[in-house]
Amino acid sequence: MRDNDIMFLTKNLAEQYYNLMSDWLPEESSVAIAVGDTYVYFNGCQKLQLFNGKKVEAGSIVERVIKEGRKIEELMNEAFLEKPFYGIGYPITLMGEAAVLLVILSPLYQEIKNDPIRFITGKQQDEWVLVPLEKITYFESLNKKNWCYTDDKQYTVNTTLKNLQKKLPKDFLRIHRSYIINIHAIDRITRDFSSNLMIHMEDGTGLPVSQTYLNEVKCLLDI
Repeated sequence: MRDNDIMFLTKNLAEQYYNLMSDWLPEESSVAIAVGDTYVYFNGCQKLQLFNGKKVEAGSIVERVIKEGRKIEELMNEAFLEKPFYGIGYPITLMGEAAVLLVILSPLYQEIKNDPIRFITGKQQDEWVLVPLEKITYFESLNKKNWCYTDDKQYTVNTTLKNLQKKLPKDFLRIHRSYIINIHAIDRITRDFSSNLMIHMEDGTGLPVSQTYLNEVKCLLDI
């Protein structure tokens, strides 16, 4: 395959990943893909001095993700950064080769993650209720509204799933464009007739895991 063909496929794949992740990526985020020891795609802030053909630095998030084959997120201090940024590296496969999808975020992203919310303000009819996170089974986006569910009640919430994902603690896991679940409320995990993962909550609700979030779900839940 010619180099131009490889670059075209790489760009298309990267844009697909970016579109899939756009639910939670802030507008100022940057995305890069590295194959082996070389960056082959970059889209984002030009001040980062990251470009196609640049070599992966030793000890960087990208190098560690390739070696360890797992998601890694932390503050980055790579030489191409003017100041520390928050990076999330995902192991992927690109045309049969081990690769890394790197998301570069503002340092403020870590501050948001380190100060998660403790309750959600839900609305039921004409009343607003402060719902502790530990009582919430899952969140759902349905019919242009956002919902949170407890064992016996449901509330509408004003916050989108995209923003919730930034603020919720690690006990909550995005499994689908439409669902964020409380992992402590999981009853069991099965496969449906098409071999897709289904997560069954303690309240009896069965929720599908989409392909977008499958690898992260399997990794975090050790499936």
